[in-house]
Amino acid sequence: MWKLRINMKKFILGKKVRMTRVFDSTGNDYPATLVMAGPCFVTQLKDEKSDGYNSIQVGFLDTKNVNKPIKGKFDKLNLKSLRFLREFPTDNVEKFTLGEELNVDNFELDDLVSITGTSKGKGFTGHMKRHGFGGGRRSHGKNSVMRKAGSVGAGTWPGRIWKGSRMAGRSGNDRVTIKNLKILQIDSSNNLLLIKGSVPGANNGLLMIKGN
Repeated sequence: MWKLRINMKKFILGKKVRMTRVFDSTGNDYPATLVMAGPCFVTQLKDEKSDGYNSIQVGFLDTKNVNKPIKGKFDKLNLKSLRFLREFPTDNVEKFTLGEELNVDNFELDDLVSITGTSKGKGFTGHMKRHGFGGGRRSHGKNSVMRKAGSVGAGTWPGRIWKGSRMAGRSGNDRVTIKNLKILQIDSSNNLLLIKGSVPGANNGLLMIKGN
């Protein structure tokens, strides 16, 4: 299975703060997202010899709600307990040290990043909202078919619904990645990134930010 390999230290965890807009020199405005990125800390190094693959485990946001084994792990690293732990594949594990801090200073203006988050959940939705169906005809003589899905093919054969049919069901709350988003501003003192465009999820949602 193909995996994205990251060679530089341009990856970090963050949370979405809010959306805003920015203006260019000609007065045109476009959407942007304010993200609190880091500081994060390296909590584990994994290599092919001991784990079968190379990756860096990163922690983000202080918390007190951890069990004793996890707290013991952070105590050994002289770190506060961290709420979120995520892994980033990399080919250069030796360039990192346990307890090392990762922050927005690892990024530069105009860097392109890929951002992964969990999209907003919309609950149980019908087929028209979930899949964009047009519904039935609204002509004379048609009754109660305007928002129907139509035939689902369950006749004498196969006598059941095919797996994967586009029907009503849970919508949203999916893992979504948006690529090639540009960094417009970096505020090192407040650990903030201003990113052009929108990112997945609601405010305060966890984001994985990776440099391209």
